[in-house]
Amino acid sequence: MAKKIVVGMGEALWDVLPEGKKIGGAPANFAYHVSQFGLPSCAVSAIGNDALGKEILDNFNAKGLNVLIETVPYPTGTVQVELDPEGIPQYDIKENVAWDNIPFTEALENLAKETKAVCFGSLAQRNIVSRETIKKFIDAIPEDNDPLIIFDINLRQGFFTKETIAESMERCNILKINDEELVVISRLFGYPGIDLQDKCWILLGKYNLKMLILTCGVNGSYVFTPGKVYFRPTPVVEVEDTVGAGDSFTAAFIASILKGKSVSEAHNCAVETSAFVCTQAGAMPVLPASLTI
Repeated sequence: MAKKIVVGMGEALWDVLPEGKKIGGAPANFAYHVSQFGLPSCAVSAIGNDALGKEILDNFNAKGLNVLIETVPYPTGTVQVELDPEGIPQYDIKENVAWDNIPFTEALENLAKETKAVCFGSLAQRNIVSRETIKKFIDAIPEDNDPLIIFDINLRQGFFTKETIAESMERCNILKINDEELVVISRLFGYPGIDLQDKCWILLGKYNLKMLILTCGVNGSYVFTPGKVYFRPTPVVEVEDTVGAGDSFTAAFIASILKGKSVSEAHNCAVETSAFVCTQAGAMPVLPASLTI
């Protein structure tokens, strides 16, 4: 991979869980898990000039995670997370926080020039400042890098618009979506009344994607590529919570592809990694070496 960097870009925050707060945010989760696979990664976000922000930096430093995180005059983000009886998280995401206001800096432009893959979502685009920064960053990645541009939709609390989703799908070449999100997107774009796989084929073709990853919780996961679809069942495990499981799936899949694994091998690794994360509390457990080889 010639030392090109894998970037997770967007929200960095605290998930306030019933047992206490844990570091969170999909882009940081993604970047952390990529780093566990031995690839250079970087989490891009913003924090406030407050104790929670300092604690985020201290936490990332302790994990050995490389970051490009600006301090801005807004509070560090928090999310109140309540788990339902099945361990599925319900989120209350605070607004007008630091990660809504990620600035586009010279350092960020320089990082883009060294980027091999970037993963971003819809949540961090709810505010125009971070939305424009994400667009500028993607546009600044040289085509010669042959980058993987991963849009992990990550719909939360209605913090999305049809326009933002469409623009993001046009910019990405890999789409990651779950079955519930696919239903929402299908209604938004007028694809109702057809089965999930047909909807995926439509999106794959319409946006000229290299791959579309569809996760369906306990009902397995699919990877669609032009002309071929892969399916893997979800392992049966004792679930602690599912926070960050999807991010670890994406990270393991992308890391495996970048390390030269086949789509089938990358899919296997992603399924096993996310299953392990479900057995642990919080989004950033240390992965066993057997997964990251």
